[in-house]
Amino acid sequence: MPNPEPSTEAALGAVIGPDGLARPAWAATDDLLRDYYDQEWGMPVRDEHGLYERISLEAFQAGLSWATILRKRPAFRTAFHHFDPDIVAGYTDTDVERLLADTGIVRNRAKILAAITNASATIALRDQGGLVEFVWSHQPETTPEPRDFGEIPTVSHESVALSKALRAQGFSFVGPTTMFALMEAIGIIDTHLIDSHRRGSSGVWPRT
Repeated sequence: MPNPEPSTEAALGAVIGPDGLARPAWAATDDLLRDYYDQEWGMPVRDEHGLYERISLEAFQAGLSWATILRKRPAFRTAFHHFDPDIVAGYTDTDVERLLADTGIVRNRAKILAAITNASATIALRDQGGLVEFVWSHQPETTPEPRDFGEIPTVSHESVALSKALRAQGFSFVGPTTMFALMEAIGIIDTHLIDSHRRGSSGVWPRT
């Protein structure tokens, strides 16, 4: 989950926007983050292409703000051939140098190499049912029911298990915290605040 910008105790709960809708503080002020929260965050991603992109962007986000990655996402998509794993898996040293020279993305060699490695690992998983089935098999039986930001965990038994399982399949930059953020973003768990207008909107979990 993106970090909230405000740090006051009051900002940890849902914030009512000018439109009368309740959102977490991190999605309450910035237009880009608000639109992402309203339209995309927490909605199920069940296609290989989309899931590979999310894993890649979560890895690039490590140590940075999600807002930074979101603003750079169009450039990332162009630079990485719209995150087509079949194309990215074939990247050469020339592509790595091209990406390291691209000011529109996060120029981190280790993360770039991880995206290429993970593309190959994604392809290899097709013989085992595919990346989507593999990741979604780690959906827990229950989901958090947070009333404020402080009640939202940053890791779980399932995210630890998913991290370990992906690493065993050759993936990198898929630590437990990063995988928990992925699970939030793609609807495997619902960490929308109880009072948020998006709570239960994914169709995966009922509103509680």
